[in-house]
Amino acid sequence: MLTKRVKNMIPSMTIGITDKLEELKRNGIDIIKFNIGEPDFNTPENISNAAKKALDEGFTRYTVVSGILELREAIVKKLKEDNNLDYEVNNIVVSSGAKQALMNTILAICEEDDEVIIPTPCWVSYIEMIKLSGSKPVLVSVDEKNGFKLNIDKIREAITDKTKAILINTPNNPTGAVYSKEDLRELGKLAVENDFYIISDEIYEKLVYDGERHVSIASLSSEIKEKTITINGFSKAYAMTGWRLGYAVGPKDIIKGMNDIQGHMTSGPNSIAQKAGVEALTGPQESISIMIEEYGKRRKYLIEKLQGINGITCPDVKGAFYVMPDVSSFYGKEYDGKVIKDSIDLSEFLLEKAHIAVVPGIAFEAPNSIRISYSNSLENIKEGIGRMEKALELLR
Repeated sequence: MLTKRVKNMIPSMTIGITDKLEELKRNGIDIIKFNIGEPDFNTPENISNAAKKALDEGFTRYTVVSGILELREAIVKKLKEDNNLDYEVNNIVVSSGAKQALMNTILAICEEDDEVIIPTPCWVSYIEMIKLSGSKPVLVSVDEKNGFKLNIDKIREAITDKTKAILINTPNNPTGAVYSKEDLRELGKLAVENDFYIISDEIYEKLVYDGERHVSIASLSSEIKEKTITINGFSKAYAMTGWRLGYAVGPKDIIKGMNDIQGHMTSGPNSIAQKAGVEALTGPQESISIMIEEYGKRRKYLIEKLQGINGITCPDVKGAFYVMPDVSSFYGKEYDGKVIKDSIDLSEFLLEKAHIAVVPGIAFEAPNSIRISYSNSLENIKEGIGRMEKALELLR
C-alpha cells in the first residue's frame, strides 16, 4: 500500500517527457530536444582529470557527511569572491546534487501546517518537495509582461502567521528571469520583518547575459543573511549534471540539522565527484566563459525568432538557458479535427508534426506557455524553430 505522501505527489513531467523521447529515439524518429535542462557541453577536461586522479589514488571510501574539508574550503573562497558572502566551513553541507540540498533544507525547517511561498512559474520539483515535507505550497504568480520579475506586493499579501519560508530561483528555471537587486532587497526585508526563511536556489548563477548580474540575496544585509539558506551546485556552470554534486550554505544550526538528515539518508556525497568539485572551483574558469558566449548567441537568435512568429509573445529574459513564450493564442485552434485545448495539447502537436520536444507550461504552473531550452546547438535551434513555425501555420 502506497502512503498518502506518494499518492499526493505528481510525477515530474520533464522526466516523463525524457522517457518518452528515448522510446521515440529507439524507433528511429529524429527529435530535436528543446526540453532538456542540462548543458550540452562536456565536463571540462581538467575536472574529469581530477576525478581520474582521485580514482588512481584510491580516493573511493566514505567521506564525512558534510563533504571533504578541501571542497568546503573551496566553496567558502568561491562564496567570498563571487557572491560577497563570508561563511565558515561549518556553514556548508555538500550533497548529492543541489536537489538533495533543497530537500534537506525543506525537511530541516518545514513541518506540518507550515506554509512555503513559491513564485510561479516555478521548477517542477519545488511544489512536490514542499508537499513531501507535510507543508503547504502557497503559489504567487509573476507576470510575463513584466519579464517575470518578482511581485513583491503579491508576496506580501500571501504572508500569514504560518509562513515558514519562501523558495526563490534566480536566474530562474523555467522563465530565464534574473531577479533584480532592488526586488531581492525588498523580499529580504519582508523575511526579516515577518520572521521567515528565504531558500535561494542559485544553481544558474553563472548563466547571465547582456551585462546582467546575478545577486545573492544573502549578501544584501547581515539580517537577511541570517534568514537565508543558499543552494548551489556544479551541474550547470561546470556541465557536471551526472556527477550529482551540490551544496547548501546558511546558519550553522540549520546546516547542522541538514547534515543530520543527510547522515541518515545518504551519508556523504560521492568521493570522486567531490575531488572533481574542488578542481572545478579552484582550477581554470575559461570553460564557463566559452559556454556563456555560446548560450548568449543561441538566446539572442531564439528570442528574436520567437518574437517574429505571429501569435507568440516572448520576453527578452537574461538568464539560465530557457525561454518561456506565451502560446495561448493557439488554444482553440485545430488540425485534422483535433482541438488544441492547452499547453499539453500544443506540446504533443509540436512533437507529432514538427518533431520537436518542448515542455508544457502547465508543468511549471504556467498554463499559457511552453518552456524551450537552448542548451542545444545553434544549428538544431535554427532547424527546430523553423519546424515549429511551419507546424503552427497548420493550425486553423
